[in-house]
Amino acid sequence: MTTTLDRPVRTAPVASGTQNSDPHHARRWLILAVLGVAQLMVVLDATIVNIALPATQKDLGFSNGDRQWIVTAYALAFGSLLLVGGRIADIFGRKRVFITGLIGFALASAFGGAATSFGELALARGLQGAFGALLAPAALSLLATTFTHPSERNKAFGIYGAIAGGGGAIGMLLGGLLTEYASWRWCLFVNLIFAAIAVIGGWILLVHQKVEKRAKLDIPGAITVTTAMFSLVYGFSNAQTHSWSSPLSWGFLAAGVVLLSTFVALQTRVAHPLLPLRVILDRDRGGSYLAMFISGAGMFGVFLFLTYYMQQTIGFSPVKTGLAFLPMIGVLATTASIATTKIIPRFGAKWPVALGMTLAAVALAMLTQLTTTSTYAANILPALLIMGLGLGMVFAPAMNNATAGVDPSDAGVASATVNTMQQIGGSIGTALLSTLAASAATNYLHTHAPSQAALGQATMASYTTAFWWSAAIYLLGAVVCGFLLRRGVRAIDPDAPKAIAH
Repeated sequence: MTTTLDRPVRTAPVASGTQNSDPHHARRWLILAVLGVAQLMVVLDATIVNIALPATQKDLGFSNGDRQWIVTAYALAFGSLLLVGGRIADIFGRKRVFITGLIGFALASAFGGAATSFGELALARGLQGAFGALLAPAALSLLATTFTHPSERNKAFGIYGAIAGGGGAIGMLLGGLLTEYASWRWCLFVNLIFAAIAVIGGWILLVHQKVEKRAKLDIPGAITVTTAMFSLVYGFSNAQTHSWSSPLSWGFLAAGVVLLSTFVALQTRVAHPLLPLRVILDRDRGGSYLAMFISGAGMFGVFLFLTYYMQQTIGFSPVKTGLAFLPMIGVLATTASIATTKIIPRFGAKWPVALGMTLAAVALAMLTQLTTTSTYAANILPALLIMGLGLGMVFAPAMNNATAGVDPSDAGVASATVNTMQQIGGSIGTALLSTLAASAATNYLHTHAPSQAALGQATMASYTTAFWWSAAIYLLGAVVCGFLLRRGVRAIDPDAPKAIAH
């Protein structure tokens, strides 16, 4: 049976006066600042360590084969545990889980910054991911339950979406600065500063409210979905260093598909499902989750290959590489704010998301024209500006739409699904594009006489292939998301239960 929580209801917005019972309403903008700091810490940590990897590897002396696990350990833990973290926030209270995630993330970062071996650093990155899986959905669900008036919600999600979209590039800039002028260890120690600000702010501003109807944690569902996400991320990650025919690749991928199917079947039979299917079967939310998945896959691929191009092909330093992404962040932040405050209230999310993905595809098609003699101003900057414009029209509207109209008791898991889609999309996209790029380089070298020039052209062929495939992913996303998302503005049902930020 379809309820008003399962489908959007186009009715008049809720009056702002109804927010008086919410203890967070009066301090909502300060809360947004605290949540933004926490989100920035989680998002930039996915890229800040990448810039520091060469220095880290030299200092700790681990092999090239081990190098990827410094990145993968974080993605594995984060992506695998997000849904569980979101439901824990719903059950035990979002303030408690938010603060616990922040403190745990800070301690794991301190452990990693002081690491003296590869094993210690990999363990620390895994712990960061695990506590990030508690922190990220709690932060987004606090945002969703604090801002319920349509106009203010749009502004808040515009800011939050800009942080989610631009945090990766900020991480590369900050990582470059810290690595070049301090030490790679400060790429981890810096999280102590972010966490301290967010913990103090959260402790003062957030109010813990007792959960009146505490659902039980779906243990079978938690185990199944965690192992499914682990298998998928692990399988795609192995594809970067092993062939697709390796059992470590296809075996884990097959296991992930089977486990994910089992998880879906379980969710229809248990009394307190980890992810109620009503959350994802709504067309608007489903389309928004898919938009986050596709955006994550394309965005992280762009950061990875364009970073290598700028540093290894045209000789940019880590700091200069980070600075090169700043214009994209500026356009993304501005566009996200305009999209959520001006465009979404008039037209809804359907056309902005579809148009944003189309613009992202255009930007990536432009990057396929790069050569070994291309310049930043003429060839890279225009594509980055268009990319920022496109992603700004995708991130904030999709995040807003994905958490709108959801039952208050499901706010945490709905928010976790947003983060899960972006993280898993980024992991799968990076692995898939890396494999395709490596194959393109190998094929080029097989058909050309070995030389330094051929090696350079093979590298360019790998970048071009990755950019073309990323463009295709975004075009497909524009079509599918444009089909799934409904026309018009998604309004709030005035008779629906009001969300309580607990």
